[in-house]
Amino acid sequence: MKISTTIEFNSPDAPDVAKKVALSLKPDNLTNMETQFDEEKATITIQTEKISSMIATVDDLLMNAKIAEDIINEVEDENDL
Repeated sequence: MKISTTIEFNSPDAPDVAKKVALSLKPDNLTNMETQFDEEKATITIQTEKISSMIATVDDLLMNAKIAEDIINEVEDENDL
């Protein structure tokens, strides 16, 4: 049985940040992960066989997304100076 989940990154104030975060995570995508973009959001779909694999994958993804978002915001803030 396949388990599937979709995570959406959207930022109404800065849709480009959501896309940058998803693009920064994309090189780590496994064959069971797919990243898509539209004008308002970035979407990552994950499929696994085991719930424990899904939990670990989502945990890693969200941790890395937070780090990427923090770095992007820090760089953009420094560029505003």
